[in-house]
Amino acid sequence: MCSVSVNSFLDVPVHLSPITDVHPKFHSIPTPRRLVLTGTRNCELRIRAVSATGEILPNAVRRKRDPLWRGGFSLGVDLGLSRTGLALSKGFSVRPLTVLKLRGQKLELRLLEIAQKEEVDEFIVGLPKSVDGKETPQSNNVRSVAGRLAVRAAERGWRVYLQDEHGTSADATSLMIDMGLSKSARQTKTDAYAAVILLERYFSMSGQGTEIVLPKNMDLQEKLRKGALKDMDFFP
Repeated sequence: MCSVSVNSFLDVPVHLSPITDVHPKFHSIPTPRRLVLTGTRNCELRIRAVSATGEILPNAVRRKRDPLWRGGFSLGVDLGLSRTGLALSKGFSVRPLTVLKLRGQKLELRLLEIAQKEEVDEFIVGLPKSVDGKETPQSNNVRSVAGRLAVRAAERGWRVYLQDEHGTSADATSLMIDMGLSKSARQTKTDAYAAVILLERYFSMSGQGTEIVLPKNMDLQEKLRKGALKDMDFFP
């Protein structure tokens, strides 16, 4: 096993692989590729990945390595079959945002609208996994949505990451009970609080274990390297 340096801040093995589970309806969209920030067995693939994504780091990594770093905000996305919970991280504060009852293109466009409004530059999408860490049938659906969202987001310089979401719903329920929320309130807000747990896990792990969903199109990759336009309130 070998390791490569992503930049002066972070030395981790990476792995780049094509996503092949996109629905045929979307074959005209550039195929995303995903970068896994944890180990792989193929060193050659890792070296090629660095040339494409060496400057594309999660906000959690940037924040940990540079406490003075001030960048964009993160949107946690808990994708469900009928509802999608959202949470927002601004600075060191994570809060539930809303629950969307949308699917398909309408959902993706609404996510982009919310990101624009909240000055988000990365999406942390929950990836369903079983208790033993294996992916589930729902994982393929989430990867397909994340792949399409990544292409749209990259046009704006925004990134999409996948983060293991196992257990977030149960943790969200426990959190809401501890907060004293009623049963009816918990039923309508569980998805948003699951997104809160997802973001808290992402930052507590400093981005380790996340996968970046990387569009195959080189122009879009270049936009990701440049990043979103800087907010003049933070960068005068």
